[in-house]
Amino acid sequence: TLFSLFPFLRKLYADGGYQGPLFRRAVAKTMARVNVEIVKRSDHAKGFVVLPKRWVVERTFAWLGRCRRLAKDWENLNRKALAFLRLASIRLMLRKLCNPA
Repeated sequence: TLFSLFPFLRKLYADGGYQGPLFRRAVAKTMARVNVEIVKRSDHAKGFVVLPKRWVVERTFAWLGRCRRLAKDWENLNRKALAFLRLASIRLMLRKLCNPA
């Protein structure tokens, strides 16, 4: 449903756990025009390693986690949780736009 709401999306980044043939077949069946790119960790890496594209998602979750209302699951209704998530995202975007430095 995400790709039907946003038809301009062409690429899906997925974790290494989704590299199996079952996931590939399901994606090809439901989202034929979407290209899936698996972001894997290097076999030679020791300890913490920044992975491309995945770091953007982790950083965004950390920024949203700093919002007190989103730190715990207090909401009973999904629409309320989505509303507070949108408010927190708007706050982050406004802060980035107003302070570009």
